[in-house]
Amino acid sequence: MMSKRFYTVLFLLFLAFPCFARKTVYIDELDLSEILQDWGNPMRNKSVLGTNLKVCGKEYARGIGTHSISRFLINLGGKASSFSGLAGADDHNDFGGNMEFRILADGKLIWSSGIMHKGMPVRPFNVDLKGVEKIALLVTEGGDGIMYDHADWLDAKIITSGEVRAEEIMPPAIKKARYILTPEVPDSPKINNAGIFGARPGNPFQLTIAATGKRPMAFSAENLPDGIELDSARGIIKGVAMTRGKYNIVVHAKNESGADSKVIRIDIGDDICLTPPMGWNSWNCWGLSVNERKVLDAAKYMHENLENYGWTYINIDDGWEAGKRISDGELPGNEKFRNIKGLCDSIHEMGLKFGIYSSPGPKTCGGYIGSYGYEFRDARTWAGWGVDYLKYDYCYYCDIVRNPTEELIKEPYVLMRKALNDVSRDIVYCVGFGAPNVWHWGSEAGGNLWRTTRDIVDQWNIVRSIGFFQDVCAGVTRPGKYNDPDMLVVGKLGLGWGNNVHDSNLTPDEQYSHVSLWCLLSAPLMIGCDMNHMDGFTLNLLTNTEVLAVDQDPAVMPARKMQVENGQVWYKYLEDGSIAAGFFNVDPYFILWDKGEGIAIQKKSYSISIDLKDLNISGKVRVRDLWRQKDLGVFKDKFSASVPYHGVLMVKFTGCDK
Repeated sequence: MMSKRFYTVLFLLFLAFPCFARKTVYIDELDLSEILQDWGNPMRNKSVLGTNLKVCGKEYARGIGTHSISRFLINLGGKASSFSGLAGADDHNDFGGNMEFRILADGKLIWSSGIMHKGMPVRPFNVDLKGVEKIALLVTEGGDGIMYDHADWLDAKIITSGEVRAEEIMPPAIKKARYILTPEVPDSPKINNAGIFGARPGNPFQLTIAATGKRPMAFSAENLPDGIELDSARGIIKGVAMTRGKYNIVVHAKNESGADSKVIRIDIGDDICLTPPMGWNSWNCWGLSVNERKVLDAAKYMHENLENYGWTYINIDDGWEAGKRISDGELPGNEKFRNIKGLCDSIHEMGLKFGIYSSPGPKTCGGYIGSYGYEFRDARTWAGWGVDYLKYDYCYYCDIVRNPTEELIKEPYVLMRKALNDVSRDIVYCVGFGAPNVWHWGSEAGGNLWRTTRDIVDQWNIVRSIGFFQDVCAGVTRPGKYNDPDMLVVGKLGLGWGNNVHDSNLTPDEQYSHVSLWCLLSAPLMIGCDMNHMDGFTLNLLTNTEVLAVDQDPAVMPARKMQVENGQVWYKYLEDGSIAAGFFNVDPYFILWDKGEGIAIQKKSYSISIDLKDLNISGKVRVRDLWRQKDLGVFKDKFSASVPYHGVLMVKFTGCDK
């Protein structure tokens, strides 16, 4: 029998050498709900798609399947000794996005995988954690955005003598009162159209003079091309122009409070959609429950409240299609859309334009009939209805092409482009969701715009990861060719993502940032909210003429990004020689290392500064706050902005002599 003295000595040794109490904790045993990632959901012992973990042909029994940008904060309590495992890009992925795995210890980088992609062997890691309180596991995008970054932490384990737990990455948002920056519109007329408009010869032409101010208002125009006439009471220019050329028309608006005039260049030629389209899409608010009444209600609201700021398109997303084609191959509307041509005519009568949805596959994303095999028939149907816009999502084409490549994905889009060219109607063409690196070939496929990302949702980390990485594709932007980072998630949203109808989860500051960045990107502006319940704050976001003018600037110059202390500065050159810029408080890899700081950081304003020479500005510039439509003064050499948490200051720099 062991003596009491022996057990006493053993106990003292246990206290003196805690290594005796060491245990192994696999990270897949922790609370994965604390992982913050920018697409999909983290999966325990599965890939982000729910398949077996597999890298470079080898399967693994345990680990975490995640996706960039991914952040996982783990509290070690200073009692861990090591962290080891493997990192790799999962094989279950149609395409290989670039990503990088990183391990941070108490805020400092201690290991990085380097850039990885599908097909590369795993990268092992084994890091010393002695004295470390917390580690963060990051998966960052690798210079090509977040598309298809399916990332696996494999057999990852922590050796420790204490407890290990997952912690919250971001602080819960402080509820902040909505505040309106857009000044009230004066009674006198102001014409808000973009300075350029494109149409093809021989096709129906429609351009509404977008003019704010008190009604009634009379309109007139000079130098209209032959075949086009103005309805002077409604301000709608319609007709058919047969002769190619560039026409500098002058439009006038007059009411009892004053008058305004604007020169608009009409290009009758091969190119349409010469500034980014602005409109509404039914998906985010109605999903597959969309019907004719809801679309018409949206059109009426746009006509009465937004049309005079340049908003134009009313687009049905998925859910309009009948269950089968009729004898000649035509696909009519279903019981919710018994008269799409009549609906289209009503929308045109308001001066607006009408959009439709389909897919190159046999089925659409919502499981309705797609256009595969009927591309030319569908294009004729849509032209007959009077469709002005097509959103063409990449869904179920994998049933046709099992192992897609970028070239194979492009083929059905080229085919639909040929079909659209075969009809006598200008139809804006959106190369839709799901295609990797689409900005490399979207223009070749005949698109006017192309979705650069997965679906957006109203979470700041998603909006941030989509918007603030658009610099990877910004260089291809030009008139008639736009990167589409998806819809604006402002206003009342819901049914496209389920039955949880709600106001946008973005804070007021985040919504100002969202709209500002999309305008600087020359992005298509598509509202996704229920316009029947539009509040004053959301209306203020959508009706600021100086902010919208940045999006609609005829030069359509690519936006550029500068990383600076406390955030980023995005800017683009405008047609008149000025520069629009947004000062954003944003950190894509933000991690809350100290919970106690969560509230403090949200209450703080952040100083963001740039040297004006970095914008190629020499001499003095006049700076104007675009949201407040207010001059801030004359500056030289340097400009600094005070920006709230996740907020923005959007300005315009204009050279001046004084």
